[in-house]
Amino acid sequence: MSGQFSLLKNKRFAPFFTTQFLGAFNDNMFKNALIVLLTFHTAQWTTLAPELLANLAAGIFILPFFLFSATAGQLADKYDKAMLARLVKVLEMLIMGVAAAGFFLTSLTTLLAALFLLGLHSTLFGPVKYAILPQHLHTDELVGGNALVEAGTFVAILIGTLAGGLLAGSVTYPAWIAAGGFVVAFAGYLASRGIPVAPPPVPELRVNLNPFSETWRNLSFARQERAVFLSILGISWFWLYGALFLAQFPAYTRNVLGGGELMVTVLLATFTLGIGAGSLLCERLSGKQVEIGLVPFGSIGLTLFGLDLYFASPLGLAGNGTHDTLALLSVAAVWRVLFDLLLLGVFGGFFIVPLYALVQLRSAPEQRARIIAANNIMNALFMVAGALGAAALLGAGLAIPSLFALAALLNALVAIYIYTLVPEFLLRFIAWLLVKTVYRLRIHGIDQVPEEGAALIVANHVSLVDAVILMGCCRRPIRFVMDHRIFRLPLLGFVFRHCGAIPIAPAKEDPALMERAFAEIDAALAAGDLVGIFPEGGITRDGELQPFRPGVTRILQARPVPVIPMALSGLWGSFFSRIDGAAMKKPFRRGLFSAVDLRVGPPVASSAATPEHLHAEVLRLRGERR
Repeated sequence: MSGQFSLLKNKRFAPFFTTQFLGAFNDNMFKNALIVLLTFHTAQWTTLAPELLANLAAGIFILPFFLFSATAGQLADKYDKAMLARLVKVLEMLIMGVAAAGFFLTSLTTLLAALFLLGLHSTLFGPVKYAILPQHLHTDELVGGNALVEAGTFVAILIGTLAGGLLAGSVTYPAWIAAGGFVVAFAGYLASRGIPVAPPPVPELRVNLNPFSETWRNLSFARQERAVFLSILGISWFWLYGALFLAQFPAYTRNVLGGGELMVTVLLATFTLGIGAGSLLCERLSGKQVEIGLVPFGSIGLTLFGLDLYFASPLGLAGNGTHDTLALLSVAAVWRVLFDLLLLGVFGGFFIVPLYALVQLRSAPEQRARIIAANNIMNALFMVAGALGAAALLGAGLAIPSLFALAALLNALVAIYIYTLVPEFLLRFIAWLLVKTVYRLRIHGIDQVPEEGAALIVANHVSLVDAVILMGCCRRPIRFVMDHRIFRLPLLGFVFRHCGAIPIAPAKEDPALMERAFAEIDAALAAGDLVGIFPEGGITRDGELQPFRPGVTRILQARPVPVIPMALSGLWGSFFSRIDGAAMKKPFRRGLFSAVDLRVGPPVASSAATPEHLHAEVLRLRGERR
């Protein structure tokens, strides 16, 4: 993981990371300090009940996300993001001045106004925070950068929440809370001065101040790329899911575990550290690329450990009064609860980091900040809906462990729904699982694949899983041309069909299907897609590279595009190859983690891409190893 941590020493990332970390810390320090003050010193401030005040404060903080996210997205697309980050820090210092006035005047209205303005501060910084990363980081740094941001954000939330509680309980004069917040905001401003220039993609943009019409427009931008919009839904669901669990920790600790405030902190810290660890592990598990195959893996863990938290929750422990934290930590059932929370966090990191990176990578640069603003609005909407739903269910008598189980089951349904709509997630998960559990894949030259624009990929065909491996290695989706019989396979057929694979048949068998295939190939290339073919026309039966058929020539005559040669080696003799005449006869015949190599050659111009030349190039890349 040294790769992602080296970003913390890099001027392209370190000042921004410090700025966003201190901002998240300050928001949560002030918010929690205010809630603690209002809870334990209610009479000094108002006649309202503490429970109502806590919920009112949470609602006031999140309200600006609904009102101003659309405007924030436009500003981040119109102006330099580094400049906006500095202005937001200046606003944060002014907000602490408003908070200080509220404490001096013992004015609840002024303090809630400061909290609203802090929500505005976070709203304005949100599009800057995520849209700036693709401008300052290389593609292979994007996962690591997002991982550090997510891990840092959750650690800042944890530390800020703890610091707020400690400040509220220890200072004689509450105005010191605002003074501390001002110092943190000033430190954030100093850090923001080191953020490199991030030129706006649309400086001529006219800002629309109508939050309703602009929100709808931003959502329309997000919906232009289905994977982006569904990633936003996935991110929003995660925030609903995570916020639902976090909100129940105090009541769960008191009513189920029989613990006190310190035990609530232990649960919060365990969950937060899990998210941090899972986020940081993403880069290692994904090989520095945006690996959306981790998303289904994360959703599986979120479901399993959410369900296990229901079964792990001890019965009767809270009936014996409030227990000391050390006494609770001597109970085996409590350690199982902590283990579940830790793994919930870890798999949450696997789930969220690739989704954020995918939104950044596949959003049009000139609309990226506004799409992220739409994401922030959806996040807030989902969290509010989740809080209202949880309150209604708990009010109807549902126990907290049962609420966790219900949320876990709903998580499984949401995941299945998303992966049905975008099977690319599922396909990448299958590919990721295959290369992590069955093979030890080594990739060479994958950067030869262009980041955008049409290209034809040609590769040797050694096994049934060649297309899955190639799709899993390439950052961009590939529309493979496949034998129509593949589509009859129960799982792979469904996935390939919904991933845009193009069925083809020999002219002798179905000439109409063959003609439709060539027409679809041409349309895909015209649209700027990557199209993959296996020019041998079938899986090799002797491990050797067969002659390339003339179909590649027909494709290039109709649509001249660059050709990317690829070669797989090490798959011959595996379970999925036809070494014995038929594939999948002897499981684990090569053992687990057998080495497989993928080598990608430089693009070949369409004018030079004859079948014979491409055959020689793929053979050269493959080498002697089959």
